[in-house]
Amino acid sequence: MEHNTIIHQTKAFVQDTLLHAEGGHDWWHIYRVWNNAKLITETESADLLTVELAALLHDIADSKFHNGDEEIGPITAGNYLQSIDIDEETILHVQNIIRYMSFKSSFDKPAFYSKELAIVQDADRLDAIGAIGIARAFNYGGFKGREIYNPEIAPDLNMSKEAYKNSSAPTINHFYEKLLLLKDKMNTDTAKQLAQQRHNFMESYLEQFYTECK
Repeated sequence: MEHNTIIHQTKAFVQDTLLHAEGGHDWWHIYRVWNNAKLITETESADLLTVELAALLHDIADSKFHNGDEEIGPITAGNYLQSIDIDEETILHVQNIIRYMSFKSSFDKPAFYSKELAIVQDADRLDAIGAIGIARAFNYGGFKGREIYNPEIAPDLNMSKEAYKNSSAPTINHFYEKLLLLKDKMNTDTAKQLAQQRHNFMESYLEQFYTECK
């Protein structure tokens, strides 16, 4: 099967699977990450098919919506890729990208790295910051029934992986516990450049937010 056919078929599979997904992790999140990944790959040496497949499938079964099961995503992606006869090496590579690209994986010693993972990770992190990132954070916070802001609950800047996974803190805290940290965690030069402007926007947003809270 040729590249474009694989991607077209995978796009349709993801759109159908995520039809009723939470708004911060729906098809349009995937679409933006996919576009970010293709943009970054233009200036990086990497296997485009692996990048595109991992970007399209990275949230096909997010553990946050499956009782914390961190293997359901790689398994679901692997089963789909096997069904369209993708070679085993590519399948394993895509599964490892999905398995190790999340922010919570950064709490552990790196168990896997590839240039393709670096690109898809950057693409996903870009969608977690800036105007889109702000919208996604509050959307997910509302989905989980969290407070927007509580000045009596300070951000935890020394969270463990388990504490991060189980946090129910106000959404504003999430800016300090994750979003504002992402700029300095970008892997590629392209993502670093794109992240700076988005980071600046979040800082401006927070200044305005606190001004209105007085």
